[in-house]
Formats: sequence, C-alpha cells, structure tokens
Amino acid sequence: MKEQFKKFLNEEQDPKAIEKITSKLNDLLMKGEEVGYIAVQKKPAITVFPDSIVLTNKRIIICKPKNLGLSMDFTDYTWDDIASTFVKENILGSEFSFGTKTDLAVSIDYIPKIQARKIYTYAKEQLDLLKNPVQTATPVQEIAEPVFEEEAEEEIEEVETEEVTSFAEILPAAPAVTETYEPLPTQPAGERKLSDLSKEELFDKLQNYKKLLDNGLIMQGEYDAYKKEILSYM
Repeated sequence: MKEQFKKFLNEEQDPKAIEKITSKLNDLLMKGEEVGYIAVQKKPAITVFPDSIVLTNKRIIICKPKNLGLSMDFTDYTWDDIASTFVKENILGSEFSFGTKTDLAVSIDYIPKIQARKIYTYAKEQLDLLKNPVQTATPVQEIAEPVFEEEAEEEIEEVETEEVTSFAEILPAAPAVTETYEPLPTQPAGERKLSDLSKEELFDKLQNYKKLLDNGLIMQGEYDAYKKEILSYM
C-alpha cells in the first residue's frame, strides 16, 4: 500500500500525513475505486495535524484529523453530486472549493499551489467523464441497422401517428407552469452583468443569495430564479 502512494510525495506533501491517510484508505476504498491524487494542507506555521483531500475515480474525500491526530473524520461526495469546482490562488497557498447540487459549498485553504492545480485538473476530468461517457456499442448498432431497416421505418410511422393524436389532446393543458419563475428582479444600475463575471465571482454571488434566503430577506422563488440564471453562466 505504501509503495502505491509514493507518487503523491512529489508536490510538497507531508510524508507523515500521507502515511496516516493511506493507512485508513485501505479500508475505505470501494471495489473498483482508485486514488487519483492526494493534497495536504500546508499552513504558514507548523501544522501538526493538517487537513487533506483525496480524489478518486468515484468521489472526493475530505480528511480531518481530530483528538490530537489519534482519529480522523472522513466526509465524501460522489462526482454526480458535484456541480462545480474552483481554485483561488493566494499569496500563501491556494484554496480549493467545490459546490454540490444541493447548494453546499466546501473548501480547504492553504493547499500548495501545485497540488491545488493537480486536484482541480483531476476534478474537471472526472466531471467531463460524467457529461461525456465513452461509447462502447457503436459497431453492434451499425451491423443491426440494415437488417431491421424496413421494420424500423414501419415502427417510426406508427409512433408518429400516435404522437400527433396524443399531443393534440394534451396540448391545451401544458402552458401554465412555464411562467412561474420567469420574472427576475431588475439588476441594480452600475452592477456588473453576470456574463462579465468569472466562475469564482459567480460562485460567491450564489453563496450570497443563499445567505439572503436563509435570513428570510428573499423568497424561495426569487432564489431559485437567481440560481438558475447564475448556473447558466458557469
């Protein structure tokens, strides 16, 4: 197990922290799960028990030591729960953060810049795989199409006839819901347009609206409208 994780000691990772994490990961990893990268927090002062973040091909795992390093809390988020990821480079290290589809924001600061860039790149690759899965059945489809070509055409004609009939019956009842959250509050004069903001600024703006909702300053419908518009630019 130790030999497998030596590759994660090339970008200023603390060897002791890596050793503690890997000793726990042996029991945490699921079948078919592989570790892609491990980043370790490095604060300006001596950090005896740093937080760490582990990225696998299935999830993000946040590792936080407690009880003077004798135990550790693990919190994981599967890739299909992740909505977006961000990296903000500061003078002393970088901050890696991500948002979930349930509006939860998670961040870890003081990550060395090289490590932060590696986990950001790996996270983007995993999210792209979810959006664009690899196609594996193309040759079978090409062979099957000529054999059933006539039958397929007949089936398509029948479906079109049924769709026209049912669509005509359902059409009058459809339009009521579409205008529920259409109107958005006008944007204050002088405020920058959403299309001009960076992803980090859009993420911060979404967090601010969530705080307004939690404090009862805006309604749920207004927040949903803001969220929908902001996500369209991310």
